[in-house]
Amino acid sequence: MTFDTLRSLADRAALFTALRQDQLITAVDDLGEHRWNVDLSAGVFTFAADADPSRTLQATPHLIASIAPGPRSVMWAWALAEPYDTATAEKLRAYGEQHGIPELTEGELPFPDDTGDDPDTWLMNLAHAIGGAATEITGLSPYYLAQAGESRAVMLLDTPLPPLTVHVAVTALPRVLAGLTMRDPRASVWDLARLAGWRLEWADEAFSAAVMSDATGTATVRFDEQARIAGIESTLTGA
Repeated sequence: MTFDTLRSLADRAALFTALRQDQLITAVDDLGEHRWNVDLSAGVFTFAADADPSRTLQATPHLIASIAPGPRSVMWAWALAEPYDTATAEKLRAYGEQHGIPELTEGELPFPDDTGDDPDTWLMNLAHAIGGAATEITGLSPYYLAQAGESRAVMLLDTPLPPLTVHVAVTALPRVLAGLTMRDPRASVWDLARLAGWRLEWADEAFSAAVMSDATGTATVRFDEQARIAGIESTLTGA
C-alpha cells in the first residue's frame, strides 16, 4: 500500500491543518510542562499542567486509526475489536466508498515493503498524513498523535480552541508557512477558506491571487508564476 491518496488529501488540507495544529500547540504550551491522558471509552482527552494539575485543556477524542510497526500495518478505528465510538472514523470509510478509494475502505492496510532508510520518520509522516486526510474529509481538527509503546493512535480532537478566523490565520501564517511544504498552494489556500468557513474570491481568471474574508478581516494571498505563495496583504477589522 502506497498511501498516496491519503497524502494527496492531507496535502489539500495542509494549510488549514497546520494553522489548527498551531492553535493546539499554543494552547498546550500555555500549560507549561504537561502530560496527557485519554479515556476513549469515556470520550475524554486531557492535557494537564505538571505544576498545577487543575490547569487543564480537555477535548473529546475521536479515534481514527492505529499504526503498528510490529505487524507493519494501519488499522482503521472502525475495524478494531474495541467497542469505541467509531462514528467519525466511519465518515472516512463512507468517503472512500463514495469516491472509490481502497485505502479508506479496507480495514487493515499493510506498509509497503520499502519504508526508506528511516522507518520511524516514515511512520511519523504517515501518521500526519492520516491526520490531515481525516481533517480534510470530516472538517474536524486539530488532530493528535498518541504513542503507546511502538504504536501510534491518530485522533481528531473536539477542543475549546477558538475558531480559526482570518485575523488569527494572518497573525500565524508567517510562522506556519516557514515550516510548511505544499504541493499545490492554490488548492491549499482554497481549502483553507472552505474548511474555515470563510468567503473566497479569485482576483482574476489567472488565479494570481485569492481574497479571503470573514467578520474579522480580509487577506489577499498572491501567487508567483510557479503558483507559490508570493505575499500576503491583510486588512483586519476584529479579533
